[in-house]
Amino acid sequence: MNANEQAIRTVVQEVLSKLGKIPANGHVNGSADNGDWGVFQNVDDAVVAATDGFHQLTKAGTDARKAVERIIKQICNDQAEELGRLELEETQVGRLDHKIEKLKIVQDVLGVAYLKPEALTGSGGTTIIEYAPFGVIGAITPVTHSLPTLAGNVINMVAAGNSVVFNPHPSGKNIACEGVRRFNKAIYEETGLTNVITIIGNPTIESAQAIFEHRDIPLLVVTGGPAVARAALGTRKRAIVAGPGNPPVLVDDTADIEKAAKSIIAGAAYDNNLLCIGEKEVFVVDGVFNSLMEAFGRHGAFRLNADQVAKLTAVAFDPPKDASDHYHVKKQYVGKDPAVLAAAIGLSVPANTQLLVGETDVNNPFVPEEQMMPFVPIVRCRDTAEGIKLCEQFEHGFRHTAIVHSKNLDVIAEMGRVMNTTLFCVNGPSTAGLGVGGEGYLSYSIATPTGEGVTTPMTFTRQRRMSMSDELRIL
Repeated sequence: MNANEQAIRTVVQEVLSKLGKIPANGHVNGSADNGDWGVFQNVDDAVVAATDGFHQLTKAGTDARKAVERIIKQICNDQAEELGRLELEETQVGRLDHKIEKLKIVQDVLGVAYLKPEALTGSGGTTIIEYAPFGVIGAITPVTHSLPTLAGNVINMVAAGNSVVFNPHPSGKNIACEGVRRFNKAIYEETGLTNVITIIGNPTIESAQAIFEHRDIPLLVVTGGPAVARAALGTRKRAIVAGPGNPPVLVDDTADIEKAAKSIIAGAAYDNNLLCIGEKEVFVVDGVFNSLMEAFGRHGAFRLNADQVAKLTAVAFDPPKDASDHYHVKKQYVGKDPAVLAAAIGLSVPANTQLLVGETDVNNPFVPEEQMMPFVPIVRCRDTAEGIKLCEQFEHGFRHTAIVHSKNLDVIAEMGRVMNTTLFCVNGPSTAGLGVGGEGYLSYSIATPTGEGVTTPMTFTRQRRMSMSDELRIL
């Protein structure tokens, strides 16, 4: 480009900037270096833009990080009804009221205030330990909570000083991209920052693989099913992986039966049981089994008889192809309303039905498979010991989530030791483990395979020390 061409381009950029068409840094929306408010069709372009966004964020300091956190939380709260409806219309899974709530409770995701430096002082001097960003993070998000997971990840990651490139689930890409556009536009209008958040507009397996292998992405964050979790763990990069779960529930003969029934319904019915922490199978000591089943009916669940359970099982699963295979959930029933499942077997249920329940044995595929439907199998146990053993067996060693309803401290302690899960909920719904119906903070990424647990801004940092020796010590 010669001097005259450069001069003309500079004038055009100044005019467009005054008209609000481009950011002040000269990146034109829709071009390869700025995308459509952070939406890119090419992984390399997205990473280059996110790298620039990371450098901008670094120069802007923690006040800018706080602004990003506040902006995203405000959009998620103020636009929850519109965005929740858009997500449900696109993904066709879950419940509208819970889609909306999942965006509103993004307010409970931890931000910049959670990052606290450490200091050590003594005769040898002073050492300050700071928690620094990795740089550009590559992230995979699920269809089950497309925008809430993205928003929560951004708050945590940007609070820690990182930028991010998202590869959303293809079935939730439109709402994810719309969220990124709205976030980025608001962030630019207030701070002047661009491309702190980027996303692949047409995500594919190939684009996910390109993110996994990209030399300028030092950290991967994956929230999804077993296949994508294995792929991330198979790379040579540092990976934070929120994998699958199959949370069991134990109800013993000391439990508050009314509270147990109400809690199980609240957790398992949430967003039609799409939550990875949601109650997926319940093991009940025989002495209180009938009482619990009756209580379910008083709190919004509908009980299927043995014939109806058999029909639903046949409808909801594809059988194994061979002896080495397992049952496979039919995707058309994942996250659907209880009425849809009931209609599939020729049954009509009351309009206010929150959950379907039915007695099964452990051989029914609803027990071992993470079905993500608003039907929960209820299994009789001889005693507490058998119940704990079955909980351990059908949690599959994921170490994700387990729930117990009991007033016996010995039972609670034994269950906690045996299960050794990231989330262990006692006498409440599974959602209590994330601060909904209990105390604590929220995250939509629960890193069980890699051990980080419920993610926070600290999860996305690396430790950095500065030591001042001898005469440079402060004390």
